[in-house]
Amino acid sequence: MGQSVCKQFIGGEWCDAAACEFFEVTNSSTGEVIAQSPLSGVPDVNAAVAAAAAAFPEWAATPVSRRAQYLFRYKVLLEEHLDDLAAVLCLEHGKTRPEAIGELRRGLEVVDMCCGMPMLMKGDTLDDLGGGVDYQTTRYPLGVCAGITPFNFPGMIPHWMFPVAIACGNTFVLKPSQQTPLTAIRFTELMIEAGFPAGVFNLVHGAKEAVDTLLVHPDVKAVSFVGSTPVAQYIYATAAVNGKRVQAAGGAKNHFVVMPDAPLELVVPNIISSAFGCAGERCMAVANVIAVGGSEKKFMPLLRAAVQKMTIGRTDQGSEPDMGPVISAEHRARIEGYIEAGVREGANLLEDGRGVTAPDAPDGFYIGPTIFDGVKPEYTIAQDEIFGPVLSVLEMDSLDAAIDHINASPFGNAACVYTRSGPDARAFRSRVNPGMVGINVGVPAPVACFPFSGWKDSFFGDLHVQGHEGILFYTQQKVVLARWLVRGALDTFGCGSGS
Repeated sequence: MGQSVCKQFIGGEWCDAAACEFFEVTNSSTGEVIAQSPLSGVPDVNAAVAAAAAAFPEWAATPVSRRAQYLFRYKVLLEEHLDDLAAVLCLEHGKTRPEAIGELRRGLEVVDMCCGMPMLMKGDTLDDLGGGVDYQTTRYPLGVCAGITPFNFPGMIPHWMFPVAIACGNTFVLKPSQQTPLTAIRFTELMIEAGFPAGVFNLVHGAKEAVDTLLVHPDVKAVSFVGSTPVAQYIYATAAVNGKRVQAAGGAKNHFVVMPDAPLELVVPNIISSAFGCAGERCMAVANVIAVGGSEKKFMPLLRAAVQKMTIGRTDQGSEPDMGPVISAEHRARIEGYIEAGVREGANLLEDGRGVTAPDAPDGFYIGPTIFDGVKPEYTIAQDEIFGPVLSVLEMDSLDAAIDHINASPFGNAACVYTRSGPDARAFRSRVNPGMVGINVGVPAPVACFPFSGWKDSFFGDLHVQGHEGILFYTQQKVVLARWLVRGALDTFGCGSGS
């Protein structure tokens, strides 16, 4: 095959997959194939789950304070290797270096939180709740947990999952995207260096067959997933009917509402960062800007001027363009199809990102920032998740109309408002129905101690990733009721020596 074949890590050992089919991992900046990721199936997944199940009893019995010490070591290693991890991210995904560093630091935040697990998974007590009975709750791990992660944030999203699960006493099987497996391999190498016992963390590659095996395996107790809405629905339904806990984050169609009094010094840079950062391949990207009361006359000239100055180029050689490539030629073609649909439906194409190339990498997967205005709510580009650097601008007369439009979307991930008005901000915060809201904040992605709280078709399950919800997801609660007997108390219940 000519390129290296990705190894799997099962039961503390690197091993070859049993799979005979492989996915070509590419350098998105050049289109060059850089590795082969095995499309593993039932035998490989079963081996990984078996290793995790065998390691679970001893790991669960390890005091939480000792489990946290492993994570402290892992966190230090992540920090020491931040630059080389970012280089891998840039190579296999196409992020710019600042984007890669930012993503890795967001993952580090979760590991940092997990280092405090002795404080975070404590239970509750309440003494003498009637009849001399004391109550106590204790949180226990579930068993083997699995994580299925997407291509777009291979440095952050796995850390939403396995550090929390492992710190809570579970063992873990990670199945990264077949498009970006190299970052997960580097994390695995650092987990080994941190000294985690064999079987606590396992890595398998693959696509649908590997996922389906995890979803139905009787020893897998919980499944975490991030990806598109149709797949999230499938993951949720399949894993839940097989008796598993599920947290499945889906797609998004996020909105910016720009009021007439919006602070323009924030609006334009925040739109650019949100819409075109990571080439638009993130579930927190703004897709629709709703200009209220003619505000587009103020910000649109500034936005177009800023976009026209953006640089697009390769990210694999240490250069730092404003935007890198998208993940694949197929995904670029999908995005271009949406641009063509917008033109057909009658939207005004102000900035066209098609045809962009990098002079020294003509086969890279590039598409530039694209802006439509004159977009109607019923247009396809205003409704579907495009997952690329395509921005639609809609015009509405009032904040009420903007909120109604946002609330009509089946997605419920994020929405932002830009205004200097406290009453308008308060009305938006309370009435809009996505689960994450920004007020003069462009990407309202919570830090690790708060949940990543998608609603509606953006999330399936009950407990989100991150924060206290993540800890609740990876643990189960036992309630103990205790009555402490004193000398002679048995007589009270008719059990004394004279009965």
